[in-house]
Amino acid sequence: MEIRKPSILEFEEIMMFSPQALFEGTMGRVKPTDEKIKQLVDPLLAKGCYYLIATEDSKLMGWILIGESKDQFTDRVIGFIYELYVTPEFRGTGIAKQLMKRAIDHLKCEGYPEIRLGVFAENDAIRLYEKMGFSIRNMTMSLPL
Repeated sequence: MEIRKPSILEFEEIMMFSPQALFEGTMGRVKPTDEKIKQLVDPLLAKGCYYLIATEDSKLMGWILIGESKDQFTDRVIGFIYELYVTPEFRGTGIAKQLMKRAIDHLKCEGYPEIRLGVFAENDAIRLYEKMGFSIRNMTMSLPL
């Protein structure tokens, strides 16, 4: 398996899968359009965020979107993991863990003092994040009306 930045064609493949990735990541609460994905991703890429992909034999297995963010209270610049996705056929093979390790290495080398990510409370990925040393920092609560 190789982990690296995507080519233009691989980036297009990520964009094709991104609505499903966001749908799954939000536990089925959001079914975004391609246009919505573009509205979410373009500003991140414009400020220097980037994807790392996992491939084998030219097959896209998964990706992670990483970059910079700013703490809303202190304005301290931090590293952020915006998205992690493994295609269904490759789940349970350790790809998510490898992508996370590589992302952490990149963000650490770029000098960020901390890395954060957001995740829905019911998402099974929480176990992976905790195993990798992440802990709950804050929670957003919801009251459906």
